Amino acid sequence: MAILRAPILRLPLADLTARIGGTPLVPVSGLAGIPEGVTVLGKCEWLNPGGSVKDRAAWGIVSAAASAGRLGSGRALLDATSGNTGIAYAWIGAARGFRVTLCVPANASAARLRLLAALGAEVIPTDPMEGTDGAILEARRLLAEHPDRYFHADQYANPANWQAHYHGTAEEIWADTAGRVTHLVAGIGTAGTLVGTARRLRERSAVLEAIAVQPDSPFHALEGLKHLPSAMVPAIYDPSVHQRTVAVGSEAAIAMARRQARRGLPVGGSGGAALVAAERVAQGLTHGVVVAILPDGAERYLDQPMWSGS
Repeated sequence: MAILRAPILRLPLADLTARIGGTPLVPVSGLAGIPEGVTVLGKCEWLNPGGSVKDRAAWGIVSAAASAGRLGSGRALLDATSGNTGIAYAWIGAARGFRVTLCVPANASAARLRLLAALGAEVIPTDPMEGTDGAILEARRLLAEHPDRYFHADQYANPANWQAHYHGTAEEIWADTAGRVTHLVAGIGTAGTLVGTARRLRERSAVLEAIAVQPDSPFHALEGLKHLPSAMVPAIYDPSVHQRTVAVGSEAAIAMARRQARRGLPVGGSGGAALVAAERVAQGLTHGVVVAILPDGAERYLDQPMWSGS
């Protein structure tokens, strides 16, 4: 299986956006009960410049807004985030010269909050018990109070989110597997990654099966993922793009992330959840190529208890 190897380039900071995408697709080892005719691959999205899959959506949203003249005249970009999209907005804003205001649950990882501050973003903490839903409501409140102060990026409803994956992530997977991908596994957060990637891949191959991953409980430790039955459903979510949903417990996802770190694949908790789901899917196949989206790396969670003693 081909692995993308990006050339070393000397780029001005503003041009780091040109390095978004093109992330490696690598074989995943250490999974249990995988039949000989089945391959499981992970798309290493922490190798985007901002360290996560959210660089794709953030850049798509910013580009569309700039083209439409909605981002400028001193207005700050405003959005709700659990961390990764905020980091993407923040580094792009710092590079491109616009202000960024983010509503973030107060229990987001300390490493993420420190990085947001270092990048110059204004962070407005919200009730941790309300999760990203509370952050969304706070962003809406700020916009209603100060409509001329902000451009509301609204990643949960902005079609530029899923379109970034439709035109980017999906086409990379198709090319790197030479069209042999049979199953896509992606978590549900904003739903942009799942919707855009699955929609395009199923246009490429009507027999491809897309699997959505979500926590198995409203009370979970998987930052960036939504338990849809108990949460505000993102406006861009389209249940018709996936054929199956796999619910994964926090403990299983974290155990998988720790196991993969020992094998040189340092994924975060949501990546661990995707690999638990991919393992379950692969165990039921006789042949196929299963691709799991790995949204970010372990380094943003090293201050959390999940990594103590690892």
